[in-house]
Amino acid sequence: MKTTTIMLAALLAAPAAWAGITPAEADKLGKELTPVGAERAGNKDGTIPAWDGGLAKPPAGWTPAQGYIDPYAGDKVLFTITGQNADQYKDKLPAGALALLKKYPNFKMPVYQTHRSAAYPKEVTDKAKEQATKVELKGYALTDLGGSHVPFPIPKNGLEAISNHLTRYIGGGFDRTYDWFPVRANGDYYRVGFRELRVSDANFDTHTANHQFSFLGFFTAPATLQGTVYLVHESIDQVREPRQAWIYNAGQRRVRRAPDLAYDNISDGTEAMRVTDQYDAYNGAPDRYEWKLAGKKEMYVPYNAYKLSDKKLKYADMIQKNTVNPDLMRYELHRVWVVEATLKKGQKHIYGKRTFYLDEDSWGVLEEDAYDGQGQLWRIGVHPIVQFYDAQTPWYRANIWHDLSNGNYLLSTLDNEVKTPWKFGTKGNWSDFQPDALRRAGTR
Repeated sequence: MKTTTIMLAALLAAPAAWAGITPAEADKLGKELTPVGAERAGNKDGTIPAWDGGLAKPPAGWTPAQGYIDPYAGDKVLFTITGQNADQYKDKLPAGALALLKKYPNFKMPVYQTHRSAAYPKEVTDKAKEQATKVELKGYALTDLGGSHVPFPIPKNGLEAISNHLTRYIGGGFDRTYDWFPVRANGDYYRVGFRELRVSDANFDTHTANHQFSFLGFFTAPATLQGTVYLVHESIDQVREPRQAWIYNAGQRRVRRAPDLAYDNISDGTEAMRVTDQYDAYNGAPDRYEWKLAGKKEMYVPYNAYKLSDKKLKYADMIQKNTVNPDLMRYELHRVWVVEATLKKGQKHIYGKRTFYLDEDSWGVLEEDAYDGQGQLWRIGVHPIVQFYDAQTPWYRANIWHDLSNGNYLLSTLDNEVKTPWKFGTKGNWSDFQPDALRRAGTR
C-alpha cells in the first residue's frame, strides 16, 4: 500500500504529456480561425473587427530610416479611462491596470478603434498548420516542433499557451539598438544603452539539436556597464538542457559562465525592477510554476502604439513621473488568453503568482500582473505591441514595468534618439556566437 501511494504521488507530481490537436481541429486554421488560432470573426458588438490578414506590408514610400510611422494616425480617441471612471470598465481591465489608474492621477488609458494588425509570413502560418497535429508537450519538452512558431494554435492548457509565446516568430532574428530608463518615484531617470543581436537556429550556418536561438547583448551606456556583453544559447526544452549563458566583463576583461541569467535574478541596469524571465515580457524555462488557462476575455490592452515610434520625439517628452506620457499610449479592445502561473511548492521565485494576458492574434504577452509571496499585487508589466510591417512581425514597441511598492517604473525598448534602424531576418555564423568570441566582441 505504501509503495502504491508513493508511485501515485510521483505520477501526480510529474508534468503531464499532451498530444497535438486533431486533424478536424487543425482544419479550422485559416478558416473560422486565423492561421495562428485566433477567432477570425469579430465580436457581436462590432467593437472587435474580423481579422482580414493584418498589416502585411509597409506604407507606400516607407524607408527604415523613418522609423515605424503610424498607419492609424488619423484615428481619434474614442474615450479615456481614468482613475475616476475606471470602475465603469473594470470587467475589461487587468488588475494591474486598475491598480495603476487608482494609484497615479496622471495615469490614463486613451482607447482607440481596434485594428487587428498582426500578420505573419506565409511560410510561418503554413508551418503552424502543418505541425499542429504533430507537436506534443511531454512534461516541458516540445517534440516534433518542426520549425513551427505556433506549436499549439488551439491551446488546451496554460503551459501550451505560454509555449506559443516562448516560440513565437520574431522575424527569424534581429539586430536592434535601443535605450531604457529606470525612472524613480520623484521623476528622476537615467539612460541605459543596449544593442541586441539574435539569430534563430534556422538562420545559422550550422544547425544544433534542441537549439531555438542565440543572442548577443552589448551595453553601450552608462560607463559603468559599457563594454559588458552577454551571450545566450537558448534551448527549446530548457529543463532537459538548461539555457547556456556567458558574460564578458569589460573591467575584468574575462569571460565567465553566467548560470544566474535565468528565472528571478535581477537584470543589470534595471534597479531591480525587472528580473531575467521578464525580458521580452516572459522568457525561459517554465518549470517553477503551475500553469492554468483561465479562458479568453475581451480586454483593453496596449496595442498599435505607433506614437511611441515617432522619431521627432525626444525622451524627455516621453518620460513623466509615475508613467510614460499617456498621450503617446494607445489602448484597444482585443481578445486575450488569460494564463495564470502559480509558484510550485518548494520552488523559488520572487513572484508567487503571475497573470499573463496573451494577444490571440500574436501570442505576445500584452500585460502581466505579478504578485509577491503573500499574494499582494506588486509589479505590473505593460507591453504595447505594433506590427513591424517590413518584417511581418507583431512585437513590442516598448516594455514597461511598474513597481507599486515604491512608485518606480522601468521604460524600455525606445529608439527615438537612435539613428540605426532595426533589422530583422538576421543571419549568423555559429563561430561568432561562442564564448571565445566574446572577448573580441566586448573590446571597447
